[in-house]
Amino acid sequence: MKISYNWLKQFIKTDWSPEKTGELLTDLGLEVEGIESFQSIKGGLEGIVVGEVLTCVQHPNADRLKVTTVNIGEETPLQIVCGAPNVAAGQKVPVATIGTTLYTSEGEAWKIKKGKIRGEESHGMICAEDELGLGSSHEGILVLDEKIKVGALASEIFKVENDHVFEIGLTPNRADAMSHFGTARDLKAGLLQKDINLELITPSVSAFHVDSRTLKVDVEVNDKELAPRYCGVTISGIKVEASPAWLQNRLKAIGLAPKNNVVDITNYVLHELGQPLHAFDANKITGNKVIVKTLPKGTKFTTLDEVERELHEEDLMICDAEKPMCIAGVFGGIESGVTESTTSIFLESAYFNPVSVRKTAKRHGLNTDASFRFERGIDPNITEYALKRAALLIQDIAGGEITSDVIDMYPNKIEDFQVRLSFENAKKLIGEEIPKEVIKRILTSLDIKVNNVTEAGLGLTVPAYRNDVQREADVIEEILRVYGYNNIKTTEKLNASISNSSRFEDYKLQNIVGNQLSAQGFYEIMANSLTNPKYIALTQNLNDEHNVEMLNPLSNDLSVMRQSLLFSGLEAVSHNINRKRDNLKLYEFGKTYHNYNGNREEHKHLSLFVSGNRNTERWNAPTQQSDFFYLKGTITAVLERLGITSLKVSPIKNDVFSEGISLSKGKVKLVEFGLIGKKVLKHFGIAQSVLFADFNWDNIIETVKQNNITFKDIPKYPEVRRDFALLLDDNVTFEQIDTIAMQTEKQLLKDVDLFDVYQGKNLPKGKKSYAVSFTLQDEHKTLTDKQIDKIMNKLQSNFEKQLGAELR
Repeated sequence: MKISYNWLKQFIKTDWSPEKTGELLTDLGLEVEGIESFQSIKGGLEGIVVGEVLTCVQHPNADRLKVTTVNIGEETPLQIVCGAPNVAAGQKVPVATIGTTLYTSEGEAWKIKKGKIRGEESHGMICAEDELGLGSSHEGILVLDEKIKVGALASEIFKVENDHVFEIGLTPNRADAMSHFGTARDLKAGLLQKDINLELITPSVSAFHVDSRTLKVDVEVNDKELAPRYCGVTISGIKVEASPAWLQNRLKAIGLAPKNNVVDITNYVLHELGQPLHAFDANKITGNKVIVKTLPKGTKFTTLDEVERELHEEDLMICDAEKPMCIAGVFGGIESGVTESTTSIFLESAYFNPVSVRKTAKRHGLNTDASFRFERGIDPNITEYALKRAALLIQDIAGGEITSDVIDMYPNKIEDFQVRLSFENAKKLIGEEIPKEVIKRILTSLDIKVNNVTEAGLGLTVPAYRNDVQREADVIEEILRVYGYNNIKTTEKLNASISNSSRFEDYKLQNIVGNQLSAQGFYEIMANSLTNPKYIALTQNLNDEHNVEMLNPLSNDLSVMRQSLLFSGLEAVSHNINRKRDNLKLYEFGKTYHNYNGNREEHKHLSLFVSGNRNTERWNAPTQQSDFFYLKGTITAVLERLGITSLKVSPIKNDVFSEGISLSKGKVKLVEFGLIGKKVLKHFGIAQSVLFADFNWDNIIETVKQNNITFKDIPKYPEVRRDFALLLDDNVTFEQIDTIAMQTEKQLLKDVDLFDVYQGKNLPKGKKSYAVSFTLQDEHKTLTDKQIDKIMNKLQSNFEKQLGAELR
């Protein structure tokens, strides 16, 4: 939410700096996320002064240029080359001096420099109105009033407004603060707590009166639950045109584009008081009758954005005698809006049921300033006041007369909330005793009426617009935020409870693995759980029937929940590679979402992405490319850190991978990993190889829970290493060697390792050489050569029989 400081000061006359005011608003719970400067004319016309053209002669080297001398109030006149056809001696003109920054209509900045144009020096520029941001005309230079003093600042002549705009991160419960008036109301309470008592100024509507009763529009509300209050009035004889500068500046400051005076006024009052309004062209209201009702399901209705929509039977509509004109509280129709030809309007101000508006806005994917407020709950008692405020502004700016009585359909008044506050409970929740008089002063400053006072507490009436304050705890929260969280003293005593949590808690294991990966140079990423539905087509392993679709997607590219962490991770890989970050090691803990025949499921995963070099370039060490075995080593280290060993290795057939394997514990699949196929990488514009691992974290948690930790003494006796150089067929894997070796000697053989692979010259075709080391150890005595030789002979024999191996 954007709040203009100049606008805010119309309600409360504070001389505080924007920064100091922003700090107080943040302390009050209206968190100021940033403060931006705003100028009604970009650049503020800085460096633009009024000059008088003394002489104007033809440029000696150009037919369309003139050489002028211009007095800007300095000792020496400036020589300026000008191409405008209307420049002439004796004119008062705006002059951009050397060093001045001007802006194009697209907002691009460019600076005035001293230069030569066709051989003649030019020390500035005489400006047209579009070059100053004062209009769109570029037919010639802007000629000013002759009475204006030479050297006067253009910023003062054109009354450039400088403002500061607060960007407030408003929480959904604070519907009361969704306006400048609501923010000023909070600011007043905060200043009062600092003993600064300022008046809250509200615009007067005492001048409102009916000029004539010549245009009556009947109102009928069929569903009083969906529209508890509905007000309206007609205004005739108006002239729709551009809004005055002050009104346009107010809207531009908060990021709104002015349209015309009537629409701008409804937007102005919306952001001033928090009450949405809608102006209907009265001549387009058939039968001079407004009916607030629902319509049959499937009714077609075209909104202001020229989109034809199908209505739901619960959508509340504003209709005339024949047709729908507006989706109540959400969006207007294309046929009923105010145009330049409009001369009479029916001005609507209403309170609609927040739940109804929220559902309707979600159904149609519409999020407007009006629905944003209605669906959170506005002040039901400001409806008529806001209507009169807008009507007076329209009369003042667009002319016209009030031509009907105010219609106010409010059969069942929305009552204020009655709350009982206990001083003792306030002390317990706040953690400190706040003086009773201070509590009463804070509540009064928030428009909360104190009905009765006892030693134990207060009887309170909370205004209906504070729909978030209906319980004692809510009142205590209001007291605390105005009193100031920073004013509550912290004690030196720290109370803590010891939780009896399992060592297998998800977050504990996640921290262990996350710390290990980070220590190995991996960076953690957190991707969006919403993804592009088109990614499903990149693999046959995922089915679009299993998508969990969003009812109200932010965009078509973020319309489903992800079924895999792969694609969001590849987006991060592509983003980094495109910014010259080629060497990547990334990991993410995240969830996947699936819809199986109407049953929605979510599963937790850990993904790893590795690409480029595993280490940075150094003078004393060569770089090494990240490969399949590096990723496998990382995965094995993670699993071993969790106590998961003795894994089953299986090749996988998966069109995501060009080659890949899976690791399982028994029948439970834990990890799939491999080299991502080029088809998938091409879709993300990635030209280099990327390795991907997908841990089923849910299965890993269950596997870890089944592990028993065993302890044994460190062996006192030495280990022995022996090596074999084995000549093998190409299709033999190291896993086969490892399995045969461990089955051959289960007690004394501790480790098998592959430390060299050779293929090529001097080897028969279809053969390769593996250099394998075997580590032997007896935990109770020193091994003898006889024992070692016996084991090695047995290993050699089994390799020869089962693998056709030969010793080299």
